Amino acid sequence: MSIFLTGSTGYIGSYVAHELLTRTDETIAVLVRAKSEAEAQQRLWKSMQLHLDFDAFARALPRFEFFLGDLTSDDLGLSPAARTRLVETMGSVIHCAASLNRKSDKVCFNVNLRGTLELIKLARAAQDHHGLRRFSDVSTVAVAGHRNAELVQEDDAVQWDRSDYDPYARTKKFCEHMVHELLPEVPSTIFRPSIVLGDSRFPETTQFDMVRAFAALATMRVLPLRKQWRVDIVPANYVGEAIARIHLDPSPKYGIYHLSSGEGSLTYGEIVDGLHRAGHRARTIFAPRLERPFALAVEALMSTPRKYGIAPAASLMKVFLPYLTYDTVFANRRVIEALGHEPAPFTEYAYPLLRFATEGKFTYPYRPWPADAEARIGRGAAGGAAPARAAMAPRGEHP
Repeated sequence: MSIFLTGSTGYIGSYVAHELLTRTDETIAVLVRAKSEAEAQQRLWKSMQLHLDFDAFARALPRFEFFLGDLTSDDLGLSPAARTRLVETMGSVIHCAASLNRKSDKVCFNVNLRGTLELIKLARAAQDHHGLRRFSDVSTVAVAGHRNAELVQEDDAVQWDRSDYDPYARTKKFCEHMVHELLPEVPSTIFRPSIVLGDSRFPETTQFDMVRAFAALATMRVLPLRKQWRVDIVPANYVGEAIARIHLDPSPKYGIYHLSSGEGSLTYGEIVDGLHRAGHRARTIFAPRLERPFALAVEALMSTPRKYGIAPAASLMKVFLPYLTYDTVFANRRVIEALGHEPAPFTEYAYPLLRFATEGKFTYPYRPWPADAEARIGRGAAGGAAPARAAMAPRGEHP
């Protein structure tokens, strides 16, 4: 039986895939939007190279089974034969794929709601055929809706009479509901990451939307924020570890986990002080009275001509500003109990992340598909899938 993973070519999905390589010998079935298996392999390599060098990736390839499809198509865009094979061979599901588009109802409803419904239908068929061990849904703490100065517990987060910040939060809340309502007899786990920023082990990242907002705030002399406001930031490696380990646990203690920093979340004052200690020299003044004027300025900058290059950054800031000013954190005692350790504080890796992002102009130096890839993949297949720990690239091999 295999673990069916959606979103393997995305940021969080790549972390989950790498953790599964490390922690289990099960086959990892992945849904990839591609016209051929060769194209699917190249897409997976692009996402996995944050974690592996190419030779390690080649050794790991036999662990993956590729299903060519699309989350937004009927039956996930699978051929009848591929759908039958997937239904008959998948033993559990980790649903990581999602649209994080926080402005478009159309995109969020199509990808998040329709895509999750198609996946649930497939899981329903597998459950009826042989039974599923677990269905894990990667959601978001944003399902908690509008909050202010709170510590939100897992079981109290979803309140249907509470307004949502954006289409992303609204659709992910309904996705959680569908899992519970349509797969009632399948053991399910809901994972809700908070703000995911960087990796506590190294400065590289391939996901830059929220990093851009962080970098913009880090360079502002005057911040429209209160120094004592808390912001719940968690590193991607902690999120990936939690999803994989808890999914593989035969009997997790809880059905919902906040993947967050919880009461260990830092204040803006602590983050600014940490950046200064690490070498960031920008002087910072906190001026919370400017929150409203700042929001209006962001609105205005969104309408500036494209040639100025300001509108995209302003659009990102508008999207994330509500999450930066609500001074709310999400209880994480459950995940700490499950993993046995807390996430690294943001100040331990914020400055290297900031330097990597700004010096690299918010791009990751992707390595191309090697010209001799076929031969190297053949050698990896001949040697069998590498033990997961051996497949991990040494830290020095990251660009």
